[in-house]
Amino acid sequence: MPGWIAPVLAIIIVAVALAVACLRVIQQYERGVLFRFGKLRPIYGPGLRVVIPVVDKLERVDLRVVTLTIPPQEVITRDNVPARVNAVVLFNIVDPEAAIMQVENYAVATSQIAQTTLRSVLGRADLDTLLAHREDLNNDLREIMEIQTKPWGVDVSVVEIKDVEIPEQMQRAMAKEAEAERERRAKVINARGELQASTELKQAADTLSQSPASLQLRYLQTLLELGADQNSTVVFPLPMDIIGPLINRLAPPERTED
Repeated sequence: MPGWIAPVLAIIIVAVALAVACLRVIQQYERGVLFRFGKLRPIYGPGLRVVIPVVDKLERVDLRVVTLTIPPQEVITRDNVPARVNAVVLFNIVDPEAAIMQVENYAVATSQIAQTTLRSVLGRADLDTLLAHREDLNNDLREIMEIQTKPWGVDVSVVEIKDVEIPEQMQRAMAKEAEAERERRAKVINARGELQASTELKQAADTLSQSPASLQLRYLQTLLELGADQNSTVVFPLPMDIIGPLINRLAPPERTED
C-alpha cells in the first residue's frame, strides 16, 4: 500500500467529521438564533442548517406553549387574612430574536414576574374576592404580566390560580358564617310560607262562609279521609252553625211569666 493513502484517508475522515459537525437540524416547532463572530444573523427556520464551528453560535428557541407552575406564595389579603396561593402560567415565544437578545433567561424571568405579580395583585383583593371572583383576578394577572413580558417576545396566554389555602381557624369561622346564613334563609322561607298559607286559608274560609252547604261537604270529606286510615278513634269537632239548629229544636220552650 502506498504511503500517501493513509494521510488521504485521515484527511477525508476529518473532512467528513467537520461536515457532520457543521450540520444542525432545527425542528418544525423551533427557531434558530445564530450569532457569527458575536453578531446577530437572520433567524434560522426549520430544516437542515449549516453552522460553522467556533465561528457560529446557535441558540434554539422553542415556540411551543410552556407550562410554568408558580411555587406557593404567602400573601396577606386586603382584609388582613393570610393565605397560601399557587398558580399556573401558560406562555409561548412569539419573537425568538427578542427572547434571546432582550433577556438572559426568559423562562426564569417570566417565573419571577409571575411570582411578584401574584403577590401584588392578591394583596389588593379581599378574601371573598379571592375565593369567588378568580376569573377577574386571573385576567388582571395575565394583563399585568403581558405588559412586562411583551418586550421579551413572550406572550402570556393563560394565568390560573390553582389553589388557595387559608388557616384552619378561618375555615371554621367561614363554615359558621355559612351555616348562619343558611339558617337565616330557612327562617325567611318558612315565614314567607306561613304568610302565603294564611292568605290562602283566609280566602278559602271566605269562600266557604258564603255557602254553609260547602262547609258541611268539606267536613264530610274530612271524615271520609280519616276513615280510610283505619283509625280506631276519631275526634272530630262540629261547628256550632251545623248543630245550632238541632240544639234549638231540642231545647225546652221558655216559660213566660204570668
